[in-house]
Amino acid sequence: MLKLLNNEKLIVGYDLKDDYSQISYCVADSENVETLSMVAGVEDFNIPTVLCKREGVNQWFCGREAIRYAETGQGILIQNLLGLAVDGEPVLIEGNAFDPVSLLTLFLKRSLGMLAQVSSPDRISALMITCRKLHGRILDVLCKAVEGLKLRTDNVFFQSHTESFYHYMLRQEPELWKARTVLLESLGTEIVSYSMECNYRTNPVVVYIKEKSYAFTSQTERMDSELLSLSEEICAEGYVSGVYLIGDVFSGDWMQESLRYLCRGRRVFQGNNLYSKGACYGMLERLKQSEAGKSHVFLGDDKLKANVGMKLMHQGEEIYCALLDAGTTWFEAEQTFDFYLQGGNRIELMVTALTGGYSKVEEVVLEELPGELSRLRAHLRLRDENHILVEIEDLGLGAFRPASHRIWKQEIEL
Repeated sequence: MLKLLNNEKLIVGYDLKDDYSQISYCVADSENVETLSMVAGVEDFNIPTVLCKREGVNQWFCGREAIRYAETGQGILIQNLLGLAVDGEPVLIEGNAFDPVSLLTLFLKRSLGMLAQVSSPDRISALMITCRKLHGRILDVLCKAVEGLKLRTDNVFFQSHTESFYHYMLRQEPELWKARTVLLESLGTEIVSYSMECNYRTNPVVVYIKEKSYAFTSQTERMDSELLSLSEEICAEGYVSGVYLIGDVFSGDWMQESLRYLCRGRRVFQGNNLYSKGACYGMLERLKQSEAGKSHVFLGDDKLKANVGMKLMHQGEEIYCALLDAGTTWFEAEQTFDFYLQGGNRIELMVTALTGGYSKVEEVVLEELPGELSRLRAHLRLRDENHILVEIEDLGLGAFRPASHRIWKQEIEL
């Protein structure tokens, strides 16, 4: 296990799921990412995402300790913490109502406290939390929970499991991901496949991850044949250089024919800490971009798919000014800037898709804008991955014309 020196800072990748969570970490300026184990010397990474309140007293337990107390009848077990927080309904425990976001915050705080076996959690300098999906409500919950942690850093970000898969692969041998790479994850009664592909016809290289779900049996005698069947279907779509198997269902010796097929000309890996490691690598990429990161851009479901900019006059020459970059996570894509508009009342925004070949000009009309010269403030942000919200504010022109502070709003569909 990696031990930190007194002056070293910790970068943490946190995989948050409803059934269990995991924590990976590394030292700043290092790519040696490790995953926190619950048992010394053993790769036992799962932290059950549960709390237990001891009956009659305000004493709380987290993870495996919570399960032990609940099993001995000494406390009340609270499961599905992320789902409860997203639902938002108060949680009744011993007749008292508890805020579900506060419960999730408590779990995060207690589980991050387990880093004490490596270093003080106070040394966390950057935290990346990864979840299966990121939508508006989950983002609201995570932001509130992180705020309650009162970390000594503002470097806290969120990414989806697919993006964690992308960042994990980017730090592996290029031979593993230059072609198509497939991750198979068992989720209850289904197996979800994530197929990562690179489009080398674009600059930068665009990386996609396609997701597909397959019903999967729980009957042991049929599991091997069903996994073989879906593996053949996936690999028939094109050459696969590597396969990653995530989930407890892939343990045991039942994968005879399916594993033999997957290993034919492909490298196969089995484990379950890929997402937390990928979150840690994603944080490292934000702090210092790797060479692969400079030449590749990931276009996941929660990414802006187009570059947005406008043409401006600068020192007598017309230049293109980039405003929003494709590949930015939509909830982080935002830009505010001031500019002058001379003559007319129209602003043109250029939207260029990174793939798909389309380019268009979106016009914003500032009705009843006074004067021939105006100073304006533009604020661009995204409502979701497909809609840009544009706000233009009139700032006047100093002593020549007072600011009206009128705001024009328009939504642009990508």
